[in-house]
Amino acid sequence: MGYWYLAIAIAAEVIATLALKASNGFANATFSAICVIGYVISFYFLSLVLKTVSIGIAYAIWAGMGILLITSISAVMYKQIPDLAAFIGMFLILAGVVVINVFSKTVSH
Repeated sequence: MGYWYLAIAIAAEVIATLALKASNGFANATFSAICVIGYVISFYFLSLVLKTVSIGIAYAIWAGMGILLITSISAVMYKQIPDLAAFIGMFLILAGVVVINVFSKTVSH
């Protein structure tokens, strides 16, 4: 269940971060509420993940996938297109997540 909880935590964090941008500095009450609720859900499920997955691995996957998803979605929603250096950096993050999941002995397979 740990990785299902991690997927929920990542999805909630992505939604919360996109709502944070849309809240316009917490000026929009609806998006501000979505942001706060999304982060509460994200941290709750991340806390459940930490019962079965080591904190370093869980956080690396949570942060890395969050960065990739938020960047991808914001490129479409907000037309914030990353430059070449950002693409290379995100590729390295993705490669790190794959290496952790495929080769690390600290991840239960």
